[in-house]
Order: sequence, then C-alpha cells, then structure tokens
Amino acid sequence: MAIALAEAGANVAVHGSSAAPEAMRQKIAAIGVRSIALVGDVGDAAVCARLVEETVRHFGTIDILVNNAGIIRRSPAVEHPEEDWKAVIDVNLSSVFRLTQHAGRHMLARGSGKIINIASLLTFQGGITVPSYAAAKGGVGQLTKAFANEWASKGVNVNAIAPGYMDTDNTEALRKNPERARQILERIPAGRWGNPEDLAGAVVFLASSASDYVHGHILIVDGGWMNR
Repeated sequence: MAIALAEAGANVAVHGSSAAPEAMRQKIAAIGVRSIALVGDVGDAAVCARLVEETVRHFGTIDILVNNAGIIRRSPAVEHPEEDWKAVIDVNLSSVFRLTQHAGRHMLARGSGKIINIASLLTFQGGITVPSYAAAKGGVGQLTKAFANEWASKGVNVNAIAPGYMDTDNTEALRKNPERARQILERIPAGRWGNPEDLAGAVVFLASSASDYVHGHILIVDGGWMNR
C-alpha cells in the first residue's frame, strides 16, 4: 500500500513497531517522492500523538492516514490471556481511534483528508481462537462508521479496507496448518490467498478524489470469500 500510494504521487511516512522500516523508505524514495521512516509502539497513546506530529513536522501536512498496524494472538477463548487481550485491543483498535483523532484534527482544520482503516474478514465473522482480534476488528468497522458520520460533512473521508486471507506474517500459522490452509483455500473463489499487492488499487482509490462521495464504507478485498 505504501508503494502504491508513492507511485500515485503521495509523499509517504512509513512506520515500524520496533525498528524504522528504512528499506521500505528507500524503495519509496526511489520512486521519486519524499519519505520518512518512523518507529514506535502504537499501543502507547503517546506514540500515536508523536507519529502524527513527526509526520506533520516533516511534510508540513497530513492528507492521508492508513491505519494498518496490527498483531494477532491465538488461543482458545477460555484460555485467552488477559495480557494478549490488552495487547491486541491496544494495537489493533485503540491506536486506530487515537491516530484518527490526532490526524483528524489537522484534516478538519484544513477541510479535507482521507482516513483508511484496515479492517478484516473478522470485522464480519468471529474467527477461531482469535477472540481479541475479532473484537478489535469488529470495533474498527464501527469506528470507521462513527468517525464518518461526524466528519463526512467536514470534507474528511473515513473508510476501511477488509482484506481476505493474505500471505503475510499474521497468517503464517494458518498457512503452516495443512488442514486449515486447505479449508481456507477451498472457500476462496479466486483459488488463491491474497498478496499485499492486491490492496494497492483499493488504497489508492480510497485515498484519491475518486472516492470523495464514499463515507463509512468497508471495502472487502477477499478473492470472493464473503460470497460463500
């Protein structure tokens, strides 16, 4: 998504939780736009404020926010540890609220902006052995609608993308489980897991003027999974 936005002409601040993603920043810079690499745990409220401040200080403004940070913790609901619940809610849900608040203040003052939250199929479904993740992503869907209701008339678009089963670190455990991997693949009409590049068009659309009359929408990019 960062590469796609850069290719569309956006200057991009990229973020990592424990290390600044310098390699990605260099890829973005090679496209010919300005870039900065930031670091911090978005589960910390103070970090959320700092990330927005550093972005505005570097670029002078913030026009687009993509809330993509996410972690997952797997265990049966009856055994799901309190610390896992808190960590997932803090990173996957509370950070969306906080970053949207901080970036939104700048956008509302200017009368324009695009906020794109990364939801999930578990915004709509309960999943298996990931109760904190399902709760957080359900909340992301509702936050998207809540912010959109307040900000649509003020020139700020708040929408979300719900990716399907993607080939990323978060799904490694599923892909290594032969039975679950088979079950998942059999339900995807497209016949394959998604790749990060499959989200490029969706994020550019929601970040561009082409989506100016789209508010509070959750755009599913799932190879057809939800059709079944």
